[in-house]
Amino acid sequence: MTFILPPLAPVGITIAGSTDLFPVARAFCIGRNYADHAIEMGGNPDREEPFFFSKPATAIIPGGGAIPYPTATRDLHHEVELVVALGKGGSGIAEADALDHVFGYAVGIDLTRRDLQAAAKKAGRPWDMAKGFDASGPVGTLTKVADAGHVDDAAITLTINGEVRQSGNVNQMIWKTGEAIAFLSGLVELKAGDIIFTGTPAGVGSVKRGDTLHAEVASLPTMSCTLT
Repeated sequence: MTFILPPLAPVGITIAGSTDLFPVARAFCIGRNYADHAIEMGGNPDREEPFFFSKPATAIIPGGGAIPYPTATRDLHHEVELVVALGKGGSGIAEADALDHVFGYAVGIDLTRRDLQAAAKKAGRPWDMAKGFDASGPVGTLTKVADAGHVDDAAITLTINGEVRQSGNVNQMIWKTGEAIAFLSGLVELKAGDIIFTGTPAGVGSVKRGDTLHAEVASLPTMSCTLT
């Protein structure tokens, strides 16, 4: 049997020091995972159960670069995040074993149509079109675990046109990387190639056409993108 249409080409993220690409299976995102961001979004900074939303693999833009300003919004927001790439999957993964499933790390930006999200929240509807639209997930070059350093205690920043907008530390995450992987694996069977956006510190805000966003997690390759 053959496909009646050509399958979509896989999305591949570059890997530091390699000519190979990391194929993206799915992109999961954890919401309100920094206490200061939870507060600024009107949430509870206490350690409630984590919750997740998704972006399709086709929303991932490897390396950043020129990003089209999306349609249907007048309030596009930036959220800088540590992105975790899984080299192997599983379900019911024990927290003690979770980091063994990580292939590498990168910096990413979760772009959000905040006005659409606010309307969806008010109506009790899903956030899909606020979070999972085209080009909503630029991701930088992946660094393999062995070369990534102490990403669990790394500065995370985002500047817009050279001005600092977000500044924090990965150690401020409410649910740490291993905890998030273990919890998520109890909801779905994780796959090799899945990536996880692990949350953003405070300071999210609007961006406009022509803005250049520069995202950084210390010890990882930086990433820049410009909204066109």
